[in-house]
Amino acid sequence: MADRHLIDVHVILTRDEQVLLTRRRDPNPRFDGLWHLPSGKLDAGESVLEAAAREAEEEVGVLIAPAALRHVHTLHVNGSGPEPRLGLFFETRHWEGEPLNCEPDKCSGLAWFPLDELPDNLIEYPAAGLHGYRKGSTFDLLGWDTTVR
Repeated sequence: MADRHLIDVHVILTRDEQVLLTRRRDPNPRFDGLWHLPSGKLDAGESVLEAAAREAEEEVGVLIAPAALRHVHTLHVNGSGPEPRLGLFFETRHWEGEPLNCEPDKCSGLAWFPLDELPDNLIEYPAAGLHGYRKGSTFDLLGWDTTVR
C-alpha cells in the first residue's frame, strides 16, 4: 500500500438542477471517454477552497470566489489510482464566465446533466461523491474493506 494519501478537490457547478461534467481524454483506456467533475489535486501552499477555484478556472474557464464554494461531501477512496485519496466535494451556484473546455488535451467535451439523470459512463469516484451530495451525506468510504475485525 502507498505510504501517503492524496487530497483531491472536486467542483460541483450547478444550475437549474443540472451539474456540469467534463468528458475525460486519457491515454489510460480505463478512464478515456468517461465523464467526471472538474477536479484536481491540492497543491502545497494553497487552501482547499483556493485549489477548487483554481481547478475550475484551469479546466472550464470559470472564476469562482472561494467564499462561493460550499463543502458538501468528503469521500475517502481506495483503488481509484496507485494511492488512496481523500476527495473533498464543493458545490457552487455562483461563478463568472461560461464554462468551456480549457484543456482539450485532457478533456474531449463538456455537458450539463440533470442531477437525477447522470450518465452511466461516469467515473466511479466522482459518481460516489455526487451520490453523497445528492443524499445529503457528509462522508463516505469507497474501496475500503469495512468489515469489522
